[in-house]
Amino acid sequence: MIASTMTLHAKERLQQRAIPPLVVGLLETFGTSIRSSGAEHLVFDKSALRRLRRHLGGERGLRVISPWLDVSAVIGDGGHLVTVTHRTRRFRRP
Repeated sequence: MIASTMTLHAKERLQQRAIPPLVVGLLETFGTSIRSSGAEHLVFDKSALRRLRRHLGGERGLRVISPWLDVSAVIGDGGHLVTVTHRTRRFRRP
């Protein structure tokens, strides 16, 4: 699990941005991985939301984590969580 291999920077950003580690685990399990800028970015895109909705039991379960559906995580080449962000702009695929 990524949450066990976080950098100090990632731990600080999780706390500063009020993102629970559970969301990082959900991103790891259900998120879509996009290679960009020399790292893997995990995001909740349309297909990831479909998988997550099915896992959580429908719209009601998805509503519980809706404040964090705009979160993305950056995974370095060593497999460590580098940082987490709230996306404010659309993530363009290369």
